[in-house]
Amino acid sequence: RGLWDVSGDGGVCKEELYPGSGQVVPPNASVEVKYSGYLDHWDKPFCTNRHPELLKLGKDITLGGLEIGLLTMKKGEVARFVFTPPYAYGQQGCPPLIPPNATVMFEVEVLDFLDSAESDSFFELTAEQQETFPLQKVLKVAETEREFGNYLYRKQHFESAIDRYKRAFSVLGRSPSSETEQRQINASKLLLLLNLSLTYLKLKRPAQALAYGEKALEIDQRNAKALFRCGQACLCMTEYEKARDFLVRAQHIQPFNHDINNELKKLAR
Repeated sequence: RGLWDVSGDGGVCKEELYPGSGQVVPPNASVEVKYSGYLDHWDKPFCTNRHPELLKLGKDITLGGLEIGLLTMKKGEVARFVFTPPYAYGQQGCPPLIPPNATVMFEVEVLDFLDSAESDSFFELTAEQQETFPLQKVLKVAETEREFGNYLYRKQHFESAIDRYKRAFSVLGRSPSSETEQRQINASKLLLLLNLSLTYLKLKRPAQALAYGEKALEIDQRNAKALFRCGQACLCMTEYEKARDFLVRAQHIQPFNHDINNELKKLAR
């Protein structure tokens, strides 16, 4: 298929090297991207990001061409872009590395993205305005924040993940107007409490892990994951009787769960 003009004036041209899947990156998304930039006749990149982080479109990306290019990509896609000077480093270049009026080539891979537009605009509202926000949108905001937390958790940024989970939880404090709404709020809260419990276990802070696990059990007393987390936390605190109680209750609900049975074996030893 070769290069095609994505900016309409020949300033940003793209060649797809590997197709992605799903929707195209939306404006205002936060994108986890891997890239390397090359100058003409150079086989070594002048810049590359070895440790991809989430970059917020419209804020964290300084290269105009890269921003335009990312908005044409899907998750998993790899593409090659050619940026003319106005879409790259301009007339001045970026001495000593990039000469004036340089056309550059970037290889870009979209690893993941999170559409945070709705979440961002929600947190810019006043508390009064947030109160009047429709519940479905509030649930969407909480889900986006939880996804950010999960992303940070996978990167092992546990403290930052906890901040995101708590931020998500903070928006769910409204009074429901029906039984159905209460169920939806509880389902959303439950996921966050389980995530918080697990993350505090990772940080070796079992007292907090237990507190959040018990809060999850207030919502669903037969939740095997919550019972398991509480059992693990008690085990860490050498409260063996309590640990056993939680784990046996978890085992009753999921008798063939490998992890639960392993913890009980550990406890028996």
